Amino acid sequence: RIRPSAARPPEGSLGPLPLPAMSAYDTKMGNVGLMSAERGFDVTVVCTSDAQQASFWQARLEQGKGTVIPTSSSVVAVDEDWDGGAGNFLGTLYAWRKACAKHLELTGKDLVAEINAGASVAIFHTAGKGTRLAPLPGAENNNKPGVKLPAPGAPSILECVIRQTGAYASSRKKRLSVFWGDQVFVPSVSVDYVPKHHADIIVALGPMPNADEWKARGLEKYGVIAAKSDRTVALQLEKVTFEKATAQLSQLEGVESVGTSLGSFSLSAAFLAALDTGFAPELDAKSGKMDSDPHLWMAMTLGKADYAKLMIEKGLFDEAGAAAHHDRVSGIVSAFNVASDGLTGMFGAVPVGMELSWWDYGLLQLYSKNSLLLTQDSEDARLARAFFGIPDGARVAPGCALGACQVDSLSVVSGTGVCSGSVTASAISGVRAEELRADGAVVVNSCAKKIVAAKGAVLYNVVDTSDEGITLAENEVRVGVFTLDKDRPSFEMRSNVAEIDGGKVFKEPVCGNEFSFQGVYDLNHGVDVTACAAVARAAFERRAESLARA
Repeated sequence: RIRPSAARPPEGSLGPLPLPAMSAYDTKMGNVGLMSAERGFDVTVVCTSDAQQASFWQARLEQGKGTVIPTSSSVVAVDEDWDGGAGNFLGTLYAWRKACAKHLELTGKDLVAEINAGASVAIFHTAGKGTRLAPLPGAENNNKPGVKLPAPGAPSILECVIRQTGAYASSRKKRLSVFWGDQVFVPSVSVDYVPKHHADIIVALGPMPNADEWKARGLEKYGVIAAKSDRTVALQLEKVTFEKATAQLSQLEGVESVGTSLGSFSLSAAFLAALDTGFAPELDAKSGKMDSDPHLWMAMTLGKADYAKLMIEKGLFDEAGAAAHHDRVSGIVSAFNVASDGLTGMFGAVPVGMELSWWDYGLLQLYSKNSLLLTQDSEDARLARAFFGIPDGARVAPGCALGACQVDSLSVVSGTGVCSGSVTASAISGVRAEELRADGAVVVNSCAKKIVAAKGAVLYNVVDTSDEGITLAENEVRVGVFTLDKDRPSFEMRSNVAEIDGGKVFKEPVCGNEFSFQGVYDLNHGVDVTACAAVARAAFERRAESLARA
């Protein structure tokens, strides 16, 4: 075929015909193609909740070189040993300090020198209980980022996030990127860009809307970034109505676009060093708690009076404290050489397009919804299958042994061996059973004589030794928790996708469970997650072998 640009122009025209604009879907599919291990960051830093999780991820990602991160890259897993939590701003600076020390210990290399020489470095924040994803994090012994997805290879949520965000690595040389470990997003604009600002933040930017469009885009529900034509951030707004936003923005010149922030950001090596020095008292003492939105971005974009008013409303500072913090951040910025590293501005927006795809796995309902997205027939579903390497014409992965089990054309099945049953509109990974019947369900890493899972059900990490097997009603959730306690080597937890929000009932036993989700978290606190995973695997294999002999 002749490309349009290569075709002979009509007589009297001024030049070649322009290429047709790519659709948002085509751009997103192109971006998915860039989300490969070898395109990722030179150094991957994972910040975890405790030392045992750090040990797990250090080993896991070393093994993931070539499939999750570049073959020649480095891994540094650290834990946030900061009483009460540092917040994501101080937590980023603290993780950077710990990563520098551990990288030197592991490799003999100076990470500060590496980033100044052009290395791309990314930190992935994973700390936290994962209350709204409960009971799944409990099944991973509090290793929230280790929760598996029902795709070929049973990748963890974090491994998917690392591979997805690696598409930005080539644009982030000599920068530290900061991401959250529970959401995958696919921009509807190119991921390649040339940084111009010492700090930039990922934003779903769009034209400045009118009142109806503001409401239709749901902008009153989120923090909003306002940017100028050169992508310089003019203001970061809290959740505000169109009228309040317009009043604040009317004081500024040149604002052309607004959008919701995805939270992820990057810092130049030079500005990272300035912030490390500027907040050294807190970092040295491991004291205080600061988040990037209120303690950095708002302090950089709001005037002192407006900043103080907002911080008092949020209960973060009194008037004197807010003024002092604003002066502190302003002092760091004013003393900073904006021209360093060849950049031209302090704070910019990185657009991801208004039609981006965003798959959040941080809530139980969204884990179920976005897992089952793999079975659907939509543009988003096709993108998700492409990301997870699932061919549309071959949704049953090679290596599955399904016997007489009937699997429909919608279901996605991998790593599974069963003898009989039926699977419709379900996402199945790592299952062993004599009989499997799943209808619109998610089943991951589970083994039983018989598994029946109704619409909306989630079965995760369960090894059942009964003759009756497992039957899950609609939206029922069952997970297995494996321990190092000889008196209680394993137990199960139940929940309900449609009726229970773990964040609201985290400390209350539900569904007849012996423990609350908090109780499971306490039992798992500080355990060797690698050893617990080995116990779970051994139990699974024993049961699978007994079924094979039957």
